[in-house]
Amino acid sequence: MCKPVRQILARVGDKWSVLIVMGLRDGPRRFNEIKRAIGSISQRMLTLTLKGMERDGLVRRTVTPTMPPRVDYELTELGHSLRQPVEELGRWAIEHEQRIAKAQVLFDGHGVAD
Repeated sequence: MCKPVRQILARVGDKWSVLIVMGLRDGPRRFNEIKRAIGSISQRMLTLTLKGMERDGLVRRTVTPTMPPRVDYELTELGHSLRQPVEELGRWAIEHEQRIAKAQVLFDGHGVAD
C-alpha cells in the first residue's frame, strides 16, 4: 500500500477520529462538549486528534472573539463524507458484538489451534 493511503487510513481509522466524527455529526461543538461526549479521551489526545483532523481537512476550527474566546469544531464537507462509512462500521460492531465476545472467551479459555 502506498504511503499516502496508509497515512490517510491511519487518520480515519483511528478510534479517536471515528468517535470525533460521530460526536460532530449533528453540528458544531466546543472542545469540552466533544470531550464529554467521548468520555475516556485525555485533553492532550483530543487536542492532538483535532489538530490532525483539521490539518487533513476533516474538521474546521472557528474562534469567536468573545471574552473568553469561544472555539467551535465542526466537520467539513470532507469530514461529513466520512459519516456513512463510520456509521456502517458502528452498525457492524453492534451487530457482531456478541459473536466477537464469544470468540474472545473461546480463545482466552482454550487457546487457538493452527
